[in-house]
Amino acid sequence: MPVDDRILRRLKLSDLRLFQAVVERGGMAKAALHLNISQPAVSKAIAALEATLRVRLLDRNPQGVEPTVYGRALLDGGVAVFDELIKSVKQIDYLTDPSTGEVRIGCTEPGAAGFVPALVAQLSESYPRAVFRVTTADPVTLVAQELPQRKIELAIGAVPNSILNTEIESAFLFEDRHFVMAGERNKWVRRRKIKLAELVGEPWFLPPPESPMGLSISESFRRYGVEPPHSQVTSFSIPLCHHLLATGRFLTMHPVVMARLGNYLPLKRLDVDFVGLRRAVRIVTLRNRTLSPLAQVVIDCAREMAKSLAKSSHER
Repeated sequence: MPVDDRILRRLKLSDLRLFQAVVERGGMAKAALHLNISQPAVSKAIAALEATLRVRLLDRNPQGVEPTVYGRALLDGGVAVFDELIKSVKQIDYLTDPSTGEVRIGCTEPGAAGFVPALVAQLSESYPRAVFRVTTADPVTLVAQELPQRKIELAIGAVPNSILNTEIESAFLFEDRHFVMAGERNKWVRRRKIKLAELVGEPWFLPPPESPMGLSISESFRRYGVEPPHSQVTSFSIPLCHHLLATGRFLTMHPVVMARLGNYLPLKRLDVDFVGLRRAVRIVTLRNRTLSPLAQVVIDCAREMAKSLAKSSHER
């Protein structure tokens, strides 16, 4: 179907917003209640939209309605339109007062326990009226869902090359290393010159084995001629990990930067014959997406912090 001026003139932002409300709430009655308009008005607007585009946008089922393939295409485009519009309005507000603004940051669980809190603490002091919305997720979710769906503007974390694609812009920040760590009460803390094979039978807390981090840990054990341990607890949750480490029973692989910047954590690096698992910490953004001014400030500050980390590492 050719897109002519007639169709573009008939499409309105209010119709796209109404259509989005119907899909999100699964029905026209619920959308009408949410938008504080009558259900016939909603039905009429949807019918007009379908007539303009000459395709069916919604299928009805016992639970309500769901978008057709055409409706999903319209919805995806509408999300991008509203995201850009909201960002434009916020950017104008930011430009009138550089100390205000909002930025949506994604990060991994380890990042949320070390680098990102230090970054936000520094920025929030310089920009006390700025708002920082932080979402934590695994690298795959950040790259495959949160960024493309525009739920975040940027993500910070150990993102492997294997999950990057042509839609993602990636910039190296610093190299972090994961070492074997335990709580202060763990019996291995007092031991010296430990062989990695000695620890395989201990209770471990590790990320899911099929995740990028889990696969990297398994590979690092095998490089030392040791089969990876069967973790007693599998999770990405850092708070859960730290609670279990505090019992003195569990071991884990933790990044050094998290242990250094999260100085409230009672973690000890074990003296294991292991050079550490190298991980590149990156900033990732959606390619060709214009970032808000505050997001650019976050990126600049993150780069400066990364330089300081690299310098302090060399001085040690």
